[in-house]
Amino acid sequence: MRSTQVKKGSTRAAHRSLFYAMGYTEEELKKPLIGICCAANEIIPGHMHLDTIAKAAKYGVLEAGGTPIEFPAIGICDGIAMGHDGMKYPLASRELVADSIEAVANGHAFDGLILIPNCDKIVPGMLMAAARLNIPTVVVSGGPMLPGRYQGKDISVSTVFEAAGRFESGQIDKAELREIEHCACPGCGSCSGLFTANTMNCLTEVLGMGLPGNGTIPAAYNGKRIALAKHAGMAVMRLLEENVLPRDIMTLNAFKNAITVDMAIGGSSNTALHLPAIAHEAGIDLPLELFDKISKKTPYLTKMSPGGSHHIVDLNEAGGIPAVMH
Repeated sequence: MRSTQVKKGSTRAAHRSLFYAMGYTEEELKKPLIGICCAANEIIPGHMHLDTIAKAAKYGVLEAGGTPIEFPAIGICDGIAMGHDGMKYPLASRELVADSIEAVANGHAFDGLILIPNCDKIVPGMLMAAARLNIPTVVVSGGPMLPGRYQGKDISVSTVFEAAGRFESGQIDKAELREIEHCACPGCGSCSGLFTANTMNCLTEVLGMGLPGNGTIPAAYNGKRIALAKHAGMAVMRLLEENVLPRDIMTLNAFKNAITVDMAIGGSSNTALHLPAIAHEAGIDLPLELFDKISKKTPYLTKMSPGGSHHIVDLNEAGGIPAVMH
């Protein structure tokens, strides 16, 4: 085990003492140490519930014979950061996420990782860290938000951006704008349309780094989300036992599959920023020309917000990403 270097032998007595200070037992230290990196916070709707996902992932690791150890990651909400100087920071934060996971995982010699993101730059940042570290890893997201409802129709955050423009041009009044902004985002989860966060969570499935349902099971479907996180915890222990590493999973063909699904669902154009960055960490060159080549032969299968009227929950009910891949 990689973690042997921080817990075994007489020269690691002080190290073990520090573990005992936190309540770890001798029995727990004999098991693989699995880092649970959770990006829970109170500033991103997609992250406000990630503590429950982390807790479930720990249960899965424990069930399969590992010792889970939670640590945090930062996150910025692109929506709240948009339109002012704050927008300088989200993309740069992707590297901070990747670097900090690398530092914690290597500094403590974790044997494997469960990575728990949900939003725009956090998902690719965590995937970059997985490829860079190349230790057994499973990603489990918090899931998409359900759409809001306004005058009998499903709406999302993009509806509010459009409503602001309609208000400024005099097409709606302040009362209608206020009603729309209160209806659009009904609760936890990454924004309900096919924006960057949901696109990347879906492509995490295609890359093989997340379990089926990772990108489409709604955050509000608490039972299914918790079960998925438990299975993710169990899965990382199987990967550890079989020595299956992220770079064994995220191959060139896996990235080609991801681009294909991206084109089929009409995903966020930000994937042209994120997939090459993740591939780079895995030692793979992913030129933009490949996106163009694949797009020319891939049919556009879905019409989801902001490019259509459907939302991620609709894709989930239609069979999710496995149905698209089929």
